[in-house]
Amino acid sequence: MDMTDPATRDILASFERARSMLFRRLEGLTDAEYHWEPVSDCVGLRPGDDGVFRVDAVFPESSPDAPDPVTTIAWRIWHIGNLCLRGYVIYLFDDAPEFGERDEWPGTAKEGIEALAEDWEHFTSRIAALGDQRLLAPIGMGPGGWAEETYLKLALHALVEVAHHGGEIGLLRDLYIRQGV
Repeated sequence: MDMTDPATRDILASFERARSMLFRRLEGLTDAEYHWEPVSDCVGLRPGDDGVFRVDAVFPESSPDAPDPVTTIAWRIWHIGNLCLRGYVIYLFDDAPEFGERDEWPGTAKEGIEALAEDWEHFTSRIAALGDQRLLAPIGMGPGGWAEETYLKLALHALVEVAHHGGEIGLLRDLYIRQGV
């Protein structure tokens, strides 16, 4: 990246700050915390008959008569890594690698964090390679209305998802260690 591209430099610096904060909060995450279900109707990852962990629901349903579903830390890490960052690479970049089944995710905290780090790198390296001119131009492809949006808007949307779900992960960790206190 040419460091004279201020928008690219600044968005990558914001991603690095968010990554640092999130991964610091994930240090020492146990498998028990990763799968902890603080409520009885929690949405998470579960092993299938084949032993492969899959998400219960890609988009948990809410309704006017019921609160939004509570999801596990494992689901939230999957959501940030696989559904958001990996999904954006798959649908909005020309050079998307083959990632396999999108509803599969590692069943252990260590492997889930490693997969998140990998998806993070795939996404941010593609943003870095764009440079300001391409970052600020319409994407030109993708589902929904994304073809007319810029990669900057995509990156900012990804940061919102990271901040939103990263904060929830931090809160779930705080609640987990305070059970019964």
